[in-house]
Formats: sequence, structure tokens, C-alpha cells
Amino acid sequence: MKLRNRILIGFIMVILISQLLFALTLYMLNQYQVHKNSPALQEVETLGENETENDSSEEKPYQITLSEPAFRKTPFQLKLMTRDLFLVTTIVLFLASVVTGFWIYSGISVPVNRLREAAKNIQEGNLDFKIEDTGNGEFSELSRDFEEMRLRLKESADEKLLLDKENKELISNISHDLKTPLTAIKGYVEGIMDGVADTPEKIDRYMKTIYSKTNEMDSLINELTFYAKIGTNRIPYNFSRLNVLEYFQDCTDEIGLDLETRGIRLDSDLRVGKDVQVIADGEEIRRVINNIIANAVKYMNKENPRIGIRVHEQGDFIQVEIEDNGKGIDKKELPYIFDRFYRTDLSRNSSTGGSGIGLSIVRKILEDHGGRVWASSTLGVGTTIYFVLRKYQEVIVS
Repeated sequence: MKLRNRILIGFIMVILISQLLFALTLYMLNQYQVHKNSPALQEVETLGENETENDSSEEKPYQITLSEPAFRKTPFQLKLMTRDLFLVTTIVLFLASVVTGFWIYSGISVPVNRLREAAKNIQEGNLDFKIEDTGNGEFSELSRDFEEMRLRLKESADEKLLLDKENKELISNISHDLKTPLTAIKGYVEGIMDGVADTPEKIDRYMKTIYSKTNEMDSLINELTFYAKIGTNRIPYNFSRLNVLEYFQDCTDEIGLDLETRGIRLDSDLRVGKDVQVIADGEEIRRVINNIIANAVKYMNKENPRIGIRVHEQGDFIQVEIEDNGKGIDKKELPYIFDRFYRTDLSRNSSTGGSGIGLSIVRKILEDHGGRVWASSTLGVGTTIYFVLRKYQEVIVS
């Protein structure tokens, strides 16, 4: 049975029972009054007859006038009063039942219909609506719960759409950037097979190019693998205490040799104490530095390319600055360079390829280390990437 029918039937039963009880009360009151007045009427009539025989003739009309209307008409008046009161009570109770029933029904049916419409929209996948909430009753609380559920579902759906879009973009980026070195490798291998590389010098140059392109492919695949770990929060960190000075000396020595083969000069300035330490994963911090430098090399366009690494203490932190003299980044693009898949180059030529997740990996690793990263840049001058790590400090318990 529908809720509306249950409410109407139950309310009508309550009203009818109330009316019957009220009518029964009036009927019993009427019977009581008639029963009470009947002996008195008989006594007055008898008394009137006796007085008529004993008293004088001028007193007879006076006694008949007082006694007869006072008692004979009382039962009739009670009947009229009972009838009028019953009619008025019936009308009032009927109007009250109609008004009250409509008020109760509207108070239930309106929010129920609203929630039913909301559930229908959610079932159809439409989450772009709002459930109105008015009042403080149970249905208002239920409406608020429905609205919170809708917002969470919409947030989850938006996140899924964004993730699908990012995954498609990642596949597109990786496919494009893998195709470029593969094409180059294929061309150089065919040149060797066809005898185009007919001297040891050409063969050696072709082999070095093939090796360089395979390294690019390996780097892209490593980024893709690491991105998959980020998506599932399963990065296998191995934290340990690192001596900052020794660690960055090793990094600059290794990076310097690699940049030298590309014709890029590396300057380093390490201004930290010999005993300064941080708690970090050395391999992942090296990944951070390599990704930042690889991004700098990618956009290098100067005749005398240069990259500088500066490390210094900043209170309870050590701050690392990696500066280049490349083409720079526009101010409107600067806030987005650490977002996943964001690329400042829209042409996607081979010289500025990449998956678009290198700097987003940098931010993720540093945030997991309790640090942060930011950048400053000037078009035509260069870009500087900054990041900080908290120093390791021993706590002495007395």
C-alpha cells in the first residue's frame, strides 16, 4: 500500500473515532439532562394542581406561567443545542482533517518526489544537479545525505574522466616519443646493412647514434614504469641518512661528465657544512636531479649552453637550485610545468620530445620526502628550479 493511502486511511479512522466519541458524549449528556428534569417537572405540575385548589383565583395564572415553560421546554432546547453542536463539530473536524492531511501529505510527498527524481538522475548518470534542502526534519537530513553522495559521485566521475584523459595522453606521448628514436635506429641499421656506412668512422658514428637512441627509449620506458607506481602509490622508497656535501659532489661529478659529452658546461656551488645530513632515498633524489637537468637540456637553445647547481643551507632545510640559460618559460605557463602531461611545446618536434611527466615525478618524489619544488623563469634568459629537503637533526632526550 502506498504511503499516501496509508496516511489518508489512518487519519480518517482517527477523525471518525473522535467524532463518534464526541457524539456519544453529547448523547449521554442529553439523556442525563432529560432524566434529571423529568421528576422535577412532575413535582411542579402536582404542586400547581394543589395550589390551584387552595389559593385564590388571581395567583393561578402566575404559577402556571413560571413552571410550565421553565421545565417543559428544557429538553427541546438541549436537543437543538446537541444537533447544532454536532454539526459545527463535524464541519470543524472535517476542515481540520483536510488541512492537516494536506499538510502532512505535502510534507512527505514533496521531499520523497524530490529524492526519487534525484535517484533517477543518478541512475541515468546525470550528476549535474542539486538537491534542495530546507528545514531540519528527517527528510532534510536525508536530502543532505543524498546531496553529499551526489557530490562524491560527481567528484569520483570527474577524477575518472581526468584519469582516462591523462592515460590516453600518456599513451599518445609515449607512442610519439618512442616512434622517433625507433625510426632513427631503423634508418641507421639499414644504412649499415646497405653499406652506406662504408668506413670504420661512419660505422662507429652510426653505432653511437643507435646507442643514444636506445638510451632515450629506455628512459621513456623507465618514466612510464615509475608513473604506474605513482598511480598506485607503490613507490618503493629506501630512506637513509645522506651526507649532503658528499652526495651532491658525487652527483655533480657524474652529471658533469654526461653534460660534457653534449657540449654543455656544468657549474657547481656547494655551500653546506660537512656534517649536514638529510633523510632521503638517494636513488630517487638522483632521479629528481636527472629529470630537472634533462628538462633543461631539452629546451637548451644557446650557443654556449650552461647549467648550474647550487646547494646551500636555509634554516632547517637545505635548498637546491638548478639553473640553465635556455629559452625560458612564459609566466602564464610557469604555474603548470609540474602538472602531469603539461608541455610548453605544442609542436612536439623531436628535439623537444618527452612524455610530459618528468617534472610531475619530481614534485611527487619531493612531496613524499616532505619537501617542495618551485620554479622561476625569464623568456630568453633561462629557468631556475628550486627544491628543499629538511635537515636531519638528532633529538637528545635527557
